[in-house]
Amino acid sequence: MNPTALIAEDEPLLAQALRAELAAAWPELQIVATAGDGHSAVREALRLLPQVLFFDIRMPGLDGLGAAAELADS
Repeated sequence: MNPTALIAEDEPLLAQALRAELAAAWPELQIVATAGDGHSAVREALRLLPQVLFFDIRMPGLDGLGAAAELADS
């Protein structure tokens, strides 16, 4: 089974660039979701349970560090 990941990035072009870089560097990695804010990232991470999370530090609403802390408390 391939490893799974979630990308949380509020800038669509940066999310797309990260997805492309990951595809080149880690072809086995399956991106299961992309979220544009921390609240959506937490919700999707709890729903999909990806093995790897790529969080932008600065996002609207809940930032990446807050999202990571929320997941750690879950």
